[in-house]
Amino acid sequence: MESLKNTEYYSDQTLKNWIENESMNEALANKADSIRRNIYGDDVYIRGLIEFSNFCKNDCFYCGIRKSNKNVERYRLLPQEIIDCADIGYKLGFRTYVMQSGEDTYYTDDMIVEIVEKVKENHSDTAITLSLGEKSYDSYKRFYDAGADRYLLREETSDREHYSKLHPSFMSFDHRREALWQLKEIGYQVGGGFMVDSPYQTTENLI
Repeated sequence: MESLKNTEYYSDQTLKNWIENESMNEALANKADSIRRNIYGDDVYIRGLIEFSNFCKNDCFYCGIRKSNKNVERYRLLPQEIIDCADIGYKLGFRTYVMQSGEDTYYTDDMIVEIVEKVKENHSDTAITLSLGEKSYDSYKRFYDAGADRYLLREETSDREHYSKLHPSFMSFDHRREALWQLKEIGYQVGGGFMVDSPYQTTENLI
């Protein structure tokens, strides 16, 4: 068994051994905790999550709010209700908001811009993260210019074949990646990443 060295790169086989060998769990957790402490110390970062719609035009096979799921009680918040949530959160001490929804076509770019601008107008010392799914470059740019600071868009998997098992054929692995590069180019702090234990996931997918 290789020791956990202070380096960023390990062979695929080493990673496979670590992931699949449960006896390594404690050592890996301790190493991760050490890295976390070196970077963040013991600070706790709190975000106010405003889940404002669970309607979605997509049909991702793993997702509970996929459009074909008829057992979901759907809801939408009005723009003013979203702004009100931010006001309440501010009074409670939140200074970062994550505004998240399914890919809901009800909300136009003008509506999102209005919400972001109003929250920033009311609370200039806050940061806003949007998580609205795949949009056009122009939409991303408008949201950023309105005051959005960050954008969360999960890549979900870095393996093209695995991606095709999680999504219908009209969704594109390349388009998702291109969206992430566009967000970074515009100037957002970008959150991405993959899901752990998603359907059909293999150790090789994680690596």
